[in-house]
Amino acid sequence: MVDVTLICVGKLKEKFYKDACGEYIKRLGAYCRLTVTELAEERKADNPSRAEIDAALSREAEAIKRAVPKGAAVIALCVEGREMSSPELANKIGELTTSFQKLCFVIGGSDGLSEEVKSLAKLRLSMSPMTFPHHLARVMVLEQLYRAFSIMNGGRYHK
Repeated sequence: MVDVTLICVGKLKEKFYKDACGEYIKRLGAYCRLTVTELAEERKADNPSRAEIDAALSREAEAIKRAVPKGAAVIALCVEGREMSSPELANKIGELTTSFQKLCFVIGGSDGLSEEVKSLAKLRLSMSPMTFPHHLARVMVLEQLYRAFSIMNGGRYHK
């Protein structure tokens, strides 16, 4: 059974997000050992400069790098990443798990991820060209992981 870590910058506060995540976390238990790691989002001024944003992303990158399990394939969720269908994601996960026993998906905070984190990634993945709140992205990633594992195991969920 593969180990999957989901690193998320920012804490979930809203019950509806927590409930949705909880449902997919429960379902994923049949397919993988899942760990969700929440990291604090760096505080910034209300209207931060590019330099302030970059400094915050750099501090977040250090925390993310410490949280990535040793030997894991990193998948960075970022706007410039590759868009994939659910079956394509299932195939990619299958490919990665032939070389890695651990997968680590990383969702940045409201300002995304630093280039330093993205450079660690075996895959840069985009959910859509649309913009979503990073808390909703967590629900979407968990759902797509469940869908991918269901596809890989011949389940009916994807139908």
